[in-house]
Amino acid sequence: MMSINQVGVAAFDLRSASLHLSEYIETSSSYHNTKTLLHFYDPMAIIVPPNKLAPDGMLGVSQLVTMVRGCFDDTRGAVLVKSLAAKEPSALGLDTYYKQYYLCLAAAAATIKWIEAEKGVIITNHSLLVTFNGSFDHMNIDATSVHNLEIIEPLHAALLGTSNKKRSLFQILKSTRTTGGTRLLRANLLQPLKDIETIKARLDCLDELMSNEQLFFGLSQALRKFPKETDRVLCHFCFKPKKVSSEVLGIDNARKSQALISSIIVLKTALDALPFLSKVLKDANSFLLGNIYKSVCENEKYASIRKRIGEVIDEDVLHARVPFVARTQQCFAVKAGIDGFLDIARRSFCDTSEAIHNLANKYREDFKLPNLKIPFNNRHGFYFNIPQKDIQGKLPSKFIQVMKHGNSIHCSSLDLASVRFSSQLHLSLLNARNKSAAKECYLRTELCLEALMDAIREDVSVLTMLAEILCLLDMIVNSFAHMISTKPVDRYTRPQFTENGPLAIDAGRHPILESVHNDFVPNNIFLSQASNMVIVMGPNMSGKSTYLQQICLIVILAQIGCYIPARFATLRVVDRVFTRMGTVDNLESNSSTFMTEMKETAFILQNSSERSLVVMDELGRATSSSDGFAIAWSCCEQLLSLKNYTIFATHMENLSELASIYPNVKILHFDVEVKNKRLDFKFELKDGLQHVPHYGLLLAGVAGLPSSVIETARNITSRITEKGVKRKEVNYEQYHGIQMTYRVAQRLICLKYSTQDEDSIRQALQHLKDCYANATI
Repeated sequence: MMSINQVGVAAFDLRSASLHLSEYIETSSSYHNTKTLLHFYDPMAIIVPPNKLAPDGMLGVSQLVTMVRGCFDDTRGAVLVKSLAAKEPSALGLDTYYKQYYLCLAAAAATIKWIEAEKGVIITNHSLLVTFNGSFDHMNIDATSVHNLEIIEPLHAALLGTSNKKRSLFQILKSTRTTGGTRLLRANLLQPLKDIETIKARLDCLDELMSNEQLFFGLSQALRKFPKETDRVLCHFCFKPKKVSSEVLGIDNARKSQALISSIIVLKTALDALPFLSKVLKDANSFLLGNIYKSVCENEKYASIRKRIGEVIDEDVLHARVPFVARTQQCFAVKAGIDGFLDIARRSFCDTSEAIHNLANKYREDFKLPNLKIPFNNRHGFYFNIPQKDIQGKLPSKFIQVMKHGNSIHCSSLDLASVRFSSQLHLSLLNARNKSAAKECYLRTELCLEALMDAIREDVSVLTMLAEILCLLDMIVNSFAHMISTKPVDRYTRPQFTENGPLAIDAGRHPILESVHNDFVPNNIFLSQASNMVIVMGPNMSGKSTYLQQICLIVILAQIGCYIPARFATLRVVDRVFTRMGTVDNLESNSSTFMTEMKETAFILQNSSERSLVVMDELGRATSSSDGFAIAWSCCEQLLSLKNYTIFATHMENLSELASIYPNVKILHFDVEVKNKRLDFKFELKDGLQHVPHYGLLLAGVAGLPSSVIETARNITSRITEKGVKRKEVNYEQYHGIQMTYRVAQRLICLKYSTQDEDSIRQALQHLKDCYANATI
């Protein structure tokens, strides 16, 4: 839902029974913020009012649904959110501000109406996990940056194939066991946390898991006792099917019954696993694990739900993943004696199952096939599996639907088949009878479970909470803690956070590339309010792009509450990450390399704030050298005025003059040695500017350019360089005094917040005074 520049978004996630509301001012004419949200949610349908065109880039990805404007009713939306939210509506801020946020509430009304109509369900009261303005309570990473930083997918994934060793950050961390845990991990990587207390709570939890091996192992074991589908299945209780007369019930009604029974069995198995989880968490010290223990393990409602289930469901019924075992468990879920028709259907199911296995035994003896097996799958039912080595000559004509499958033959027989057949055969179609009996079991079982389902739905909010907690534990234990524990000791460390302090990383490494290169060279970064821009110089292939990506990935890892690949780090919370990397034409939007570069840069300059992290790689190289240099210089000046933390990688040595004029700019370079007209890359970051003479010409020579061409180029570039050196000397003389004063002020600010003792600070002040007097600072 959109007004002139204001956008209201309601995102309904059926997989986790959650509703995410966002309302914001769209700062970009190309709807960058809205595109980022769509990239994050990856919707199967986008619902819009009539006459409202979707912004460029939204179409073609999802089904676009138009609903009449009357469906977008903010008053109705407010009522629905209040009645469906699992938490108190006041916690969402809707009671006071619902008139101010009318657009997202109007979008919520239309979304819920579409869900209930399209899916044929009624949403249970107080069952939805509702978050308000969620995307802006988190770090925002635009879709371009997600691609550039390889957060979800590797760059050029389609070209490199699935065997590509250089994976994405998501793939490195993806050792979660549940679909919900995997989904939560992806959501956290795309929208890391901004709240320091929540981040610290996760890090405290990781500290405890890393120092308490018994707790880590116990939690891993406890989470294995919960079925993988628990979080998805618990959401089923949030939706109640609409009552429909038996005449219009579809053929897949039995399938719905089967899913319902399966959900009850999964819930029973999950509640049976809670006591073991309680035992493991009982002595946990961290706030996060202690809070989970109080919220779940001490909550009597779970025991109450378990008791109600025990009154109807047989104690011996367990959750199973093998198709036939799962089907048998579903048929025998309800206790015997509750429904007479159900008992009859079960008897028929058992008789046909037994007859099928007897038939298999008969074929083994009659046709001398000792290794004949009778597997089952949900699509085909029972079928025969015969190893090819057991078949002497031709397979008996009794067997039909013969298919080769590896070293085996899959087939059926007229006695077993569920296909149409001539009425003269009068054969017992065991498969069809077995399927019919199972279908009858499902339908009768569903009738028996109606009252139980209604009782469970009364406490559905605690099930929503359990699903949320299991996903969080899965991510922290099976992803974060597991990844850290597989690395050598102290390779990953806990990051520290300050409100307004520096971004300082000591011996940081690239979390993706270090798994490929064992001898990865670590590097440092220091950015503060007094030194907020770093310009990184160095030849092609010296490691600039890797370094830029590395800093961003470390910040993202830290803000999802995970340890980072560094010796030490202290960070301030970043509200947005912006990247400008790569040079490719965008044919879809008819943009050249340079135009794409300028659009991305414009978005950064329009949207970055003082707390943003901006990373720019090779700005201005896609146009003429003079224009490119002018644009790069002016963009640096604009970013300096915005006061955000900026890392700017470039080939343009003239940009180093910024440090002569602006004392909050620092120049770094990647060390390179020239040996026998060849470049020896050290991949080590050092202070200041290193002049590597004609490195472009050296690389051109390696690539095979004729020596005469290179020699001519060498003469031309030496003349250009002479003018630049003279200009640098003038700037140094003019701004040297200002630079010294600024550096003194910068160090005095650091000493102001220092935690050292008085004598140490006095010595530091004396040393600073001496340096200033001798002009060596």
